[in-house]
Amino acid sequence: MATVDSLTTLLVDELRDINDAEKRLTKAIPKLAKASTSDELRGALESHLSETEQHVTRLEQAFEHLDEPARRKPCAGMRGLIEEGDEHIKEDFEDDGLRDATIIGAAQRVEHYEMAAYGTAVAHARLLGQTEVAELLEETLAEEKAADRKLTDIADGVVNLDAAAADDFSGADQQRHQSMSSQGRSTASSTSKRRTRR
Repeated sequence: MATVDSLTTLLVDELRDINDAEKRLTKAIPKLAKASTSDELRGALESHLSETEQHVTRLEQAFEHLDEPARRKPCAGMRGLIEEGDEHIKEDFEDDGLRDATIIGAAQRVEHYEMAAYGTAVAHARLLGQTEVAELLEETLAEEKAADRKLTDIADGVVNLDAAAADDFSGADQQRHQSMSSQGRSTASSTSKRRTRR
């Protein structure tokens, strides 16, 4: 394990971790997009995939400014989030809205992880006077925040409403079933009383 002996070393370490995370996402996002049933959600994920590829390019440029090779350090956090997302989308869903709500949740957990990572790296780059590096990272951070907001808009405007409708439908079915059962019991009770009178 390498020794972190300066803020510069820490920044390079952070960027290698982020580099691994972004490259993992270039493979993970298409799976989420393919599993989506909402056209709007699929479009947002595909658009963010293009941005993610650009994020990798910016990281390479940041490494150049730091005179460091654009290597990767295995990002355990992102690996875990991706594995969790894969696990969730393989579950059986009775409604498409529920699947899409799950996908948005998985994607937003990823976005928040990236926002935290980029925010920290920007702060360290600024402290070190690495203005060009900070600006590259800030551009990506802004796109991560925008992607998160877009996912929230899709969730609030479409997907969560669809998922909630599945609950409303189930509730209506359940009430109808209970009502029919009650009617059945009432009919059986009336029939029994008639038989008793005879």
